[in-house]
Amino acid sequence: MPLFFKVLELQEDNIMLTQSICLDGLRLLVVDDDADTREILTFLFEMEGAEIKSVGSANEALELISNFKPDILISDIHLPDEDGCSLLPKVRNLEVEKGRWIPAIALTGSVMEEDRAEAFSAGFQKYLCKPINLDELISVVANLARGNLFAGSLQTC
Repeated sequence: MPLFFKVLELQEDNIMLTQSICLDGLRLLVVDDDADTREILTFLFEMEGAEIKSVGSANEALELISNFKPDILISDIHLPDEDGCSLLPKVRNLEVEKGRWIPAIALTGSVMEEDRAEAFSAGFQKYLCKPINLDELISVVANLARGNLFAGSLQTC
């Protein structure tokens, strides 16, 4: 299910967010099989100063993670090759070998309580249903980064 962009406004041919938080230097990995979702999240987080990589499958994420070393994982739950709930423990196992721990956000079109419980049981810190409120997503990312002692500065722009 693609994202709907609730918080973007068109002003004089410029797309602007209703809220802006600098995420300079924060490294994000987005895993979603929907190309539009990957594109808008890449655009959104690059505008906020983050370095972002986005992939369409769990396998691509696992291949990328050793070289990219993300600070936060944002993953769709329903992926074509395996679900996000089985991806997260694999990501965490790879990172624990390097002495790292990555907070994670689950994105999903499902509002079923069983899916929410499964996501939290798998280790996700936040569960967001699509359509995503982009201001909320930025706020969640900033809060997770602060809680994970991200070295860069997070500030309201």
